[in-house]
Amino acid sequence: MSRTLVDRLFSAIAARPEKPAIVFEGRTWTFADLDRLSAAYARGLSAKGIEPGDRVAVFAETSPEVVVALLGHYRLGAIHVPINTRYRGEEVTHILEDSGARAVLLRAGSPCARVLDGLAPSPAQARRIWIGGRDPEAGSEDVGFDRLVGTASLARETPPLPADEDPATLLYTSGTTGKSKGVELSFRALVANTEAVTRLWRFSPEDRMALALPLFHVHGLGLGFHGALLNGMTLLLFERFDASRIAEAFEREGATLFQGVPTMYVKLLELLARRPQSASALARGRLFTSGSAALSADDFHRFEELTGHRILERYGMSETLFTLSNPYEDRRPGSVGLPIPGCEVRIVDEAGHDVQADEPGEILARSNGMMTRYWDRPEETAASFRDGWLVTGDVARRDRDGYVTIAGRKSVDFIKSGGFKISAREIEDVLRRHPRVKDVAVIGAPDRVWGQRIVAAVVLIGLSPRGALLLLRKVPRRLQAPPRGPGRRGSPAQRPRQNPKTPSPGRDTFELLNCGNFCVTMRLAREATWH
Repeated sequence: MSRTLVDRLFSAIAARPEKPAIVFEGRTWTFADLDRLSAAYARGLSAKGIEPGDRVAVFAETSPEVVVALLGHYRLGAIHVPINTRYRGEEVTHILEDSGARAVLLRAGSPCARVLDGLAPSPAQARRIWIGGRDPEAGSEDVGFDRLVGTASLARETPPLPADEDPATLLYTSGTTGKSKGVELSFRALVANTEAVTRLWRFSPEDRMALALPLFHVHGLGLGFHGALLNGMTLLLFERFDASRIAEAFEREGATLFQGVPTMYVKLLELLARRPQSASALARGRLFTSGSAALSADDFHRFEELTGHRILERYGMSETLFTLSNPYEDRRPGSVGLPIPGCEVRIVDEAGHDVQADEPGEILARSNGMMTRYWDRPEETAASFRDGWLVTGDVARRDRDGYVTIAGRKSVDFIKSGGFKISAREIEDVLRRHPRVKDVAVIGAPDRVWGQRIVAAVVLIGLSPRGALLLLRKVPRRLQAPPRGPGRRGSPAQRPRQNPKTPSPGRDTFELLNCGNFCVTMRLAREATWH
């Protein structure tokens, strides 16, 4: 079996042993460090009984240890299963059970660790690998990360590197039913697609990438980490996004590249409004890219006006990786560009016929980054393809120059907020469990910062306004928003979805919660009026 692409991945590590690979919170890890630590981690996992093909979950914020674990999983042939660190009990339980993970990597004392502690025992929890904290007690199946990489037996050999067609990772993504599905991606898909995109964007070893995208998402994991690794560049890694720190990376740490989502560019523009001198630092960069949601043309032009940079937009999804990108030389606002080499797209009507230029239709895609399958879901895998083309569910137009502009989702049951896709139906299902909730509709309201703000319109039974406020304070933690971010108070009366119906707003409609990109409204009614 061919290992050409897998060899290229690991050759990139060996080619520049003394070069800084990761700079994180003032510390530096060289490529030699990544090589040594990931090999030791793989041996340690093997000694713990993890075998090629086993799934290992990672439920931890971005750190060098997470990168080492990823490479160690690849070396061993274990399948890397990253979990969104914003997920709570039900979502995490589903991924652990669906993937059949045999171990999970966590940071001691973190919110993720507390979530896992509250779950029923599972096979994954039988082997927990702890970043930081004290070593687990003797006899426990748990193991500290440092001990795992520090005491792995050099005599124990790991299996040969996996083949190009072997699974590298399972990325869990919401599907048309709202139930999270594991997208199985092979090494061939990850390496071939990343190389095609980064050649287009002129990545080189001289670049230094400021990366604040999460490593549980295809954007940060694929074009971020794999893009940097395959091109031998230094990664300036951040646990989370902070506009000031990104500007400092360009001013003081020699950053040349930044990949972000539209919310990040809004925050960078807010920083430039407060601190205009930061524009000169960002102007030193070579390339700024955006994806995972639509970037407004106003933000595109404002960023260009202040920094001299035209943001390069692209389009992709977990199932296909990255299929469309603006050319390096011709970056058009509002467009996601042309097919990436090795990828094709069609835009079709309901009958499956190609539409004319400038007419809307659904995107069908073929890609060098195509998923192998949805994990353990043969029927849903088959239903996702039409004559060899993946049915994306995204609606777009193609102009006469061939440039594609995304118009939105064919299904509106999903909300894109801050670059993440969120199932409205799952939130509705949880809220409906409360005995005081008669009905609920979760929608996405337009928001300049988040792209869409999550709004829950709730009909409550038999409660006064004070009682409703007390009820709100008991909203399950799994529905709490991320830490408070920018947001604007406003009416959530827009209703793009038809089912369930939204209660008509009136004098008994109150906004109960508004924290960043999540707010709850409610209507007090014995008899709800719907329209």
